[in-house]
Amino acid sequence: MIRIISGTHKGRRIKAPKGLPVRPTTDRAKESLFNILGHRIAWEEATVLDLFAGTGNISYECASRGCPHIVAVDAHAGCVRFIQKTAGELQMPVVAYKRDVNKFLAQTAECFDLIFADPPYEESVESLKELATLCLDRGLLKKGGILVIEHGPQRDLSSGEGFVEVRKYGSTLFSLFEGK
Repeated sequence: MIRIISGTHKGRRIKAPKGLPVRPTTDRAKESLFNILGHRIAWEEATVLDLFAGTGNISYECASRGCPHIVAVDAHAGCVRFIQKTAGELQMPVVAYKRDVNKFLAQTAECFDLIFADPPYEESVESLKELATLCLDRGLLKKGGILVIEHGPQRDLSSGEGFVEVRKYGSTLFSLFEGK
């Protein structure tokens, strides 16, 4: 069950279908992250890229806070269908693509204020750092924009290019990177 924490859809619960290969960000971790981001992002003007979007949890939270343009990318067709259906029902400005994240990043020309990535926790540190480098080197993150990579406690991304800080909430860590 997904719960939208703040904004126009505050308190709304969304039930994802069974069988999706997802691990939604917990309410506690999501609330803490959005408290941090709230001081750095003007939601009503922000463009957002949600990578490994899964159920669309982060996309819905951003839309509820007033983001005018959100792109959600996931390789699983069921996840993309669910995001499209839910965003349509809630009249949210979310565009969902069924794509491999790395291929999408290599081809997109869009630039974002916030990029959120929630890859599988078994991804290697090298792979996660490459994801950050790709976003930063291709200029996909606006100057001063924030890239957030969610990962498990066994990963340390602090030596990655553009790294700013890490925040820990239980077994969930958020590594934050800043656009140049």
